[in-house]
Amino acid sequence: MLGYDDKRNFYRMMVNSPCELAMLDDPAQRTIPAICKDISATGMSLEIEQASMEIGTLLEVSIESNSDQIPSLSAKAKVLRCQAEGENACLVGVEISEMK
Repeated sequence: MLGYDDKRNFYRMMVNSPCELAMLDDPAQRTIPAICKDISATGMSLEIEQASMEIGTLLEVSIESNSDQIPSLSAKAKVLRCQAEGENACLVGVEISEMK
């Protein structure tokens, strides 16, 4: 669990929810499945099943809600980091630029 020692301005909430990433700067606007590991007011951590994702890639992240009490989430974000998590997966850190 993250605490004050992380020196973050906003706490991260653990989510572990399936989501879909639309590649906004890809002319074909391809989408890839992902897992949103955690989210804060300004960013997210996403796990994808590919070796890497280029820093600066613009994405639209969509998380569907299974509950009437919790709305679905759609956000535009930019990739800030990508860390390998095994042979065919990586953990992607994104900065949220716009919530829809």
